[in-house]
Amino acid sequence: MTGGGSEATPEPGGLRAALGGLTTRGRSFLAAGIAAAVCSYVLGQPDLLRVGLLLAALPLVCVLVLHRTRYRVAASRTLSPARVPAAAESRVQLRMENVSRLPTGVLMLQDRVPYILGPRPRFVLDRVEAGGHREVAYRVRSDLRGRYRLGPLQLRLSDPFGMCELTRSFSSSDTLTVVPRVEPLPAVRLAGETAGYGDGRQRSLALAGDDDVIPRGYRHGDDLRRIHWRSTARHGELMVRREEQPQKARCTVLLDTRDTAHPGSGPDSAFEWAVAAAASTAAHLLERGFSVRLLTDTGTSVPGPDGAGGAGGTDSADAAGLLLDTLAVVEHSEEEGLAAAYDVLRGGNEGLLVAFFGDLDEEQAAVAGQMRRRSGAAIAFVLDGDAWYRGPGGIRFATGQVPVAERLRLLRRAGWTALPVAPGDSLTDLWRTAADQAGAGERPGEGSGAAEDGASWTAAGGRS
Repeated sequence: MTGGGSEATPEPGGLRAALGGLTTRGRSFLAAGIAAAVCSYVLGQPDLLRVGLLLAALPLVCVLVLHRTRYRVAASRTLSPARVPAAAESRVQLRMENVSRLPTGVLMLQDRVPYILGPRPRFVLDRVEAGGHREVAYRVRSDLRGRYRLGPLQLRLSDPFGMCELTRSFSSSDTLTVVPRVEPLPAVRLAGETAGYGDGRQRSLALAGDDDVIPRGYRHGDDLRRIHWRSTARHGELMVRREEQPQKARCTVLLDTRDTAHPGSGPDSAFEWAVAAAASTAAHLLERGFSVRLLTDTGTSVPGPDGAGGAGGTDSADAAGLLLDTLAVVEHSEEEGLAAAYDVLRGGNEGLLVAFFGDLDEEQAAVAGQMRRRSGAAIAFVLDGDAWYRGPGGIRFATGQVPVAERLRLLRRAGWTALPVAPGDSLTDLWRTAADQAGAGERPGEGSGAAEDGASWTAAGGRS
């Protein structure tokens, strides 16, 4: 339940900072005292000088006393949770503890938060007894993903006369991570043991009969019950049956982050839709037992160049957290094409490939088509730039991109299962449609590409 926490003591400021903390009342008293002293000298009135000295000394004494005040207090901050999806709230709890033997005066707390998370929270605390503590809480939310710094916490002190106010800052801060919203996707089964990906964990060796046995030489410590006598007689040495080796399903989620490929900005922009869709896809496939790698057009891959990801249990949760943290801070790139991503993909069979493309011209559509040859099955969600570029009343803000129908035709010709994405489209519906189209287009004996690799998509409860 608890997120990140911090504990620290406030850092005292210098005497110059204390003089800068004079309030309007304190400055007025100081100015009046100086004026009275000058008038007493000009008019020759010694009694007026005493009044002036009293007026000027009062705020200065308050500054000195407040500056020398050493409240021994400790503060801690707890985020619940420290990672939240966009538009969700996180609860921030502050705890102020008086660790000295003397009670404090009235304290005002102010926590520094970015403007996008809301106004700065302020709290007034009554005097805290020696060894006592006070707890306050507030909530923050953001419609935009990212990492936001909370803190440092500020403690404002004031004298009983209101002549001076000093702000002491704590040194520690915490980070709130706002990740893309993850949309639950329908249960979709991907079959295709030959290509090394499928529904959950597949077995690389079958032990149904003697013909399926792939023996190896006996090693010290092997169970004698696994000795395969027919192979032993054939090779003239002890041979044992190999154990079944679990083979993890693989998937690469490709996110096109090119600035020129995504129109607009803000929570409802095409780029934010693509980021949230990539997060939903990665989280869904991790839950299904896939080893998921996130790849961008810059050639950067997460969790690493080997594409290792989690596959259920704690590993799956850790991998999902890593991918979401990465997508929380992903920004537009200055890349002009998809060549860097293609260089990463052409290293070998990538299993399932799910891509979220922005605007594609003919050249980049051809590069995307070559990516398909390096994967077992390929699903592309292509931004319909013509729809996203239209504003209220159907006004078109940009021209020149290749029509989405032409881009889809080029991708489908290369073997992709390609779908257009328009404003307001639901990823859940698109995901189900992609499964239906891929399954319908890969019947035994038809087509090439993914069908040759033995890959097919079937919606849960549908065709298999």
